[in-house]
Amino acid sequence: MFTTIGFIGCGNMGAAMARAVRTTGPEVELFFANRSPEKARTLARELGGQVQDNEWVAANCSLIFLGVKPQMMEDVLADLKEVLSSRRDRFVLLTMAAGLTMERIRELAGGAYPVVRIMPNTPAAIGAGVVQLCAADVTQEEKEELTALLSGAGFVDELPESLIDAACAVSGCGPAFAYMFVEALADGGVSCGLPRDKALVYAARMLEGAARMVCRSGQHPGALKDAVCSPGGATIRGVGALEDNGFRAGVMEAVKAAYQRTLELK
Repeated sequence: MFTTIGFIGCGNMGAAMARAVRTTGPEVELFFANRSPEKARTLARELGGQVQDNEWVAANCSLIFLGVKPQMMEDVLADLKEVLSSRRDRFVLLTMAAGLTMERIRELAGGAYPVVRIMPNTPAAIGAGVVQLCAADVTQEEKEELTALLSGAGFVDELPESLIDAACAVSGCGPAFAYMFVEALADGGVSCGLPRDKALVYAARMLEGAARMVCRSGQHPGALKDAVCSPGGATIRGVGALEDNGFRAGVMEAVKAAYQRTLELK
């Protein structure tokens, strides 16, 4: 059972995960460590936790969130190797660092410890995110418990680590693409006479509802699209304009470009 959960790094995503854990695990003890102590103190006051240093978290917590930037991970874990190796109780390391495999985390930590790797996207900050999860030497019970804890951040899905970069190109980079689409829809509405504030709300709410339809209906998005397109109507005319301008091909190329860049950064 993850009864003591420590966060090393309290940046935007670390804080988002801490809020998610507090939502779903009101009884767990939370501990916060950060290079800038004020961030840790602020989060501790908000969520009901204690401020500690990295070494204390590494020595005492059953689940250790490593909310550390990839380029800082080596230095942070180098300082914790001795502490981790001296432990005789079971603990799990959880990393959110892009580009660092679970095996690399183990190398940097100095031991074949149980490791979980997650890749949350930015909407996780409001509980509407997508969180990919993969694990090494973690029990099924621990994965289920962790999935339940992280569900406060949104949809949690386990997949092989070999697919996590491709998944990140869709759900991790995807919000930026979606924001561009919302902005473009609103611009189109403005060009047709809508006030910008209303155009933005209509575009965003439409996208939210359409996404829910895909998730809840179980229908292929193509079938949902066809249901909106009356013969000779306005929607099919708009669909034709999107196709003429390479909409689907452009989106596919964006995902592939993001995936390729992820591989280059390793």
